[in-house]
Amino acid sequence: MRIEPRRQTLEVWQAVAEFSRRDRDHEVPWRWGGRDGRNSISDAEQILCLMYPAAEISQFRLDNPDEIADDVLEALSAIGDSREIPQLLVDVLTEYMISYTSDSKTPVFAGSGYFRARDEGTELTEAQRGLDVVDSFATSISLTLATLGFLKVFRPLVRRPELKDRIKHLEAMTSTRLSAAMIGLLRSFSVNVFKAGDSQGQLLLRTLRQDERQTDREVLDELRDRLKPVRASLRDATLGISTKELLDKLEDDNMMFECGFSWGIVRGAPIIDTPDPVGEQPDGVALNAPYLYFTVVAIDGIVELFSERSRVLGLLNAGQQRLAQALQLRWDLTMGYWSAIARAGAGRWPLENIPWRTTDNEESDYFSLLVTAVVIQELLTRRATDDDLTRTVEVLEELAIRGRVNRRILRDGDPAVALHSPGVRLELTGGNTLGPPMCWQVADFSALLLKRALRAAGLSRNISARDRLLAIAEDALEHMSRRRIPHGPASGLWDTTEELLGTSVADDHLPSWYMTERMIECHVMATRAVSQPPVISRQLITTAVDLLGEAEHLFSQYQLEVPDRPGSRMHDILLRIDAGLIRAREVLRTKPGTSIAITQRVLGDLDELAVAQQRAARSR
Repeated sequence: MRIEPRRQTLEVWQAVAEFSRRDRDHEVPWRWGGRDGRNSISDAEQILCLMYPAAEISQFRLDNPDEIADDVLEALSAIGDSREIPQLLVDVLTEYMISYTSDSKTPVFAGSGYFRARDEGTELTEAQRGLDVVDSFATSISLTLATLGFLKVFRPLVRRPELKDRIKHLEAMTSTRLSAAMIGLLRSFSVNVFKAGDSQGQLLLRTLRQDERQTDREVLDELRDRLKPVRASLRDATLGISTKELLDKLEDDNMMFECGFSWGIVRGAPIIDTPDPVGEQPDGVALNAPYLYFTVVAIDGIVELFSERSRVLGLLNAGQQRLAQALQLRWDLTMGYWSAIARAGAGRWPLENIPWRTTDNEESDYFSLLVTAVVIQELLTRRATDDDLTRTVEVLEELAIRGRVNRRILRDGDPAVALHSPGVRLELTGGNTLGPPMCWQVADFSALLLKRALRAAGLSRNISARDRLLAIAEDALEHMSRRRIPHGPASGLWDTTEELLGTSVADDHLPSWYMTERMIECHVMATRAVSQPPVISRQLITTAVDLLGEAEHLFSQYQLEVPDRPGSRMHDILLRIDAGLIRAREVLRTKPGTSIAITQRVLGDLDELAVAQQRAARSR
C-alpha cells in the first residue's frame, strides 16, 4: 500500500464526520461514545481525530472559514459548511470541557471504561474507575494545545458578541485543563531506586549482560558510568517529587535506579504550587515505578509542549511555562535513561536481544517496541551515527516479522496474534487499594510500529535507513488498513480484527477511538515525512555534476560551430536547451535526480542537433 497521507486522512475525516453527526434538532449535534463508552480519554480521542491534523498540518486547517480547502469541506460535509464547522467545534469542545470538570471545578482525568478488572467475574469500584491516569493527562495536553491554537486564530474572525463570549469561556476552561494535565504528569513521574542484589537489580543486570563472561560488578560499573549525567540531573528534578529520601539513595553509587512515568499519580506525590485555578490535586495510589507504555505515552504528550507551533502562537502562560520546563527536564532524563539502558555494552545491545524483559520480570515483543520508540526519538534528537540508526531499524524490522505485520499468521495458535488482540495486559499496581486488582489492555502494536517508522523516516537523512523505514511503514499501513470496520455507521474507522486475525471483540461494530486516533497520528506523521525535502545522495550529486558538465560543454561547442539565427526553429531549440541547463544547475544540490532528468533531456536535444548537422553536411 502506498502512503498517501492527504487522501487517507480525508477518508478518516469523512468517516468520523458521518459517525459523529447527529440530526440538527439536538442542541449540540454531536454523537459521543464508542466501543469503550464515554470517558475523558475516549471523548478526547474522538475530537482529536479532527483537531490534531487541523493543528499540525496547514492544509487541514479549520480555524479560518475562508481558507478551509475544498476537499476538506467535502470530507466534512456531514457536520457542516465552512461557517458551521468552526462553530460546531467550539460547541463540541465546550461540552467536553464541562463534562470532564467536577463540581469543585477540578478537571477530571479518570480512565473509567479503559480500566479493566484483572480477574474475570470481578467488577471495579467507582473509586477505581475515577482514578486519574497518564493516558488522560497526555491526551489532554494534545487536545488543549490544539484547542488553544484553534481559538487563537478563530477568535479575531468572530463578530457575534455571544460567540465571542463562548470562545472566551472555552479558552479559560481549556487553559485550566492544560495546567492540570501538566501537573498530573509531573506527579506521575517516578524514580525507582533499588539494590543490585534485589530481584529488580538482578533482572536489570540480566537484561544488560549480553556477554556471559561479564560479572555483575563489571556490568554495574559500566552502567554507573553511562548513567552519570542522568543521576546528576535527577537532583534538579524537585518539582512533584519527594526528594530527600530519593537523593539520599542516589548518593550511593551501588544503588541502581530507573525513571519514567507510572500509570497514574504516584503514591506520596506532593502537591504542586501553581497560580492557575486547577482545583484539587488528589492523592496518588499508583506504584512508584515506571511503566514502559505510560512512559512512551507521556513523552509523546510532553513533546507537544515545546513544539514550534506552541512557541510561535504563545499558547502557554507564565505558570504553564514553568511546568513545561519541569516536564522537559523529565523528558530529557527519561530519554537519556532508556536510551543508555537499551544500548548498553560494547557488543550486542540489550535492545537487540528481543523480547525486552522489565524489572518486574515481564517480557514481551511489545516492550521491545516501546523501548525502541524511545531510542529512535533520542537518536534522531541528537543526530546519531548511521550505525546506531541502522541497528535500531533492524530491531523494527525484526519486530514487524515477529508481530506478523508483514508475514502470514500461523493457522494454529500463533502467539503473535495476542499482541494485537486482546493485546498486552498491564497490571496497575496500587489501584487494588481501592478494590480488586486492575489492569490496562494495550493492543496498538501495529499502529505504534507504523508511527515510529514514519517518525524516524521523516527525520532520518540516511537514504538506506529511510527506505527501510518506509518499507516497514507501508507493511504496517497495509496491516492496519485491513482492520478498518467495513460496514455500518462506523465504516472506515478502527478496529476490527476478525478478518485479519481471526479474533473478535465485543461491540466491534462501534469505533475504537483509541485506535482511530492513533491512526490519525500516523497519517500526520506520514504527512510530515512526505513534506520533508528528499534525502540528498552524494553519489547522485556527483553523477548530476558529471552529466551537466558534459551537456554544458557540448552546448558551448554547438554554439561555437553553428550560427544562431533569431526567429528560426533552431533558435527556439537552443533557447530551450539553455533554459534547461540553467534549471538543471539551479536544482543540482537540492534535487540531483531532477537535475539529472533535465540534463538527460538536454543531452537528447543536443544529440538530435548533432545528427541533423551531420546529415546536412553529407547532403552538400
